[in-house]
Amino acid sequence: MNKNSFWTSRVKESSAFNPVDWIAEVLFGLIMVLSIAGTLSVSNTDKQEVRELLWAALGCNVAWSLVDAIMYLMNIVVERGHALQLIFKIRDSKYDENSNEVLKGEIQPLIAALLTQQEFTNLCERIKQLRAPTKKNLVTFSDIIAGGQIFLLVFLCSLPVALPFAFMKDVGVARRALNAVALVLLFIGGYILAKYANFRPFLTALVYCLIGVLLVGLTMPLEG
Repeated sequence: MNKNSFWTSRVKESSAFNPVDWIAEVLFGLIMVLSIAGTLSVSNTDKQEVRELLWAALGCNVAWSLVDAIMYLMNIVVERGHALQLIFKIRDSKYDENSNEVLKGEIQPLIAALLTQQEFTNLCERIKQLRAPTKKNLVTFSDIIAGGQIFLLVFLCSLPVALPFAFMKDVGVARRALNAVALVLLFIGGYILAKYANFRPFLTALVYCLIGVLLVGLTMPLEG
């Protein structure tokens, strides 16, 4: 790896999402829509209230999707700023023991326990040989694209949950359809996570559905 392009390459890699990130975004959107829809009274709701609920759910969805995308970009800036600080701490350290401790504090405990002091020293020396990175790559065009993907993901995945109220006249039936769609999406999300983590797919998907239901149950009372 070219020393001059090392930081740029790492920045590009950090713009990529993993399945955990994607599914977490979907879960947030689903919980929001479900908690809003759960405030409906089946026995005392007219068409106007249903229409207002639909627009409220979609409006909150857009707002939450935008906030989520912006928070992603903010987190990216903070994480890269911290990475820059780590590199400069190691570069400015005059003693191997100090730089080793700085690096050890940033590595997962399992990996750190497997590395010897000499291996830490070698890693620190390689970091010191890199060209000093700059702050101009704290946010890239790829990050903005990823933020846009988050916006669309959260909005589009929770949109099907709100649609039953647009096409069904019976509020009770619409709520049951909403819950069914949400549970299917939660199940799919749990199944994907299980594959990623090498867990039992069916059991993990059921647990994921249960967690979603419990979180909705916790948020509904807070909304009054």
